[in-house]
Amino acid sequence: MKLFAMIFLSVFLGKSCSSQTKNDLKNAIVEYTANTRGFYQKITIENQIVSVSKDRSGNEKPIATKISEKDWKELVTYFESINLDSLATLKAPTEKRFHDGAAIANLKVVYKDKTYETAAFDHGVPPAEIKKLVDKINTFAKKNNDN
Repeated sequence: MKLFAMIFLSVFLGKSCSSQTKNDLKNAIVEYTANTRGFYQKITIENQIVSVSKDRSGNEKPIATKISEKDWKELVTYFESINLDSLATLKAPTEKRFHDGAAIANLKVVYKDKTYETAAFDHGVPPAEIKKLVDKINTFAKKNNDN
């Protein structure tokens, strides 16, 4: 009986440690917005689809594109590396947005029915902890501009 209890506890404790998995981008909605008085851009990533909108009012339909496997794997790697709970406390490295020197940007993640959001930062200059993810997200808007 003791042996059975030990095996059961070992399996149970082992499972609970491995359940602390990395963030799963397949189950998340990532939204990046950047805007000023004359500029607006919203990039949404959900289910390997990226939608880019430049219409602040929401009247125009966003341009949706499937994300390539290579880009998706890169995005997943960056997403897994961020700590969602710390997003709200990240410090912006620059403050040009305070005097119209840069667009105001935000990153919002909806994951497991919980919303995580950064404080405002300068478009193009995100906090170091999310820089790779934000830079990758912005490449999708550039690709849509090229089309």
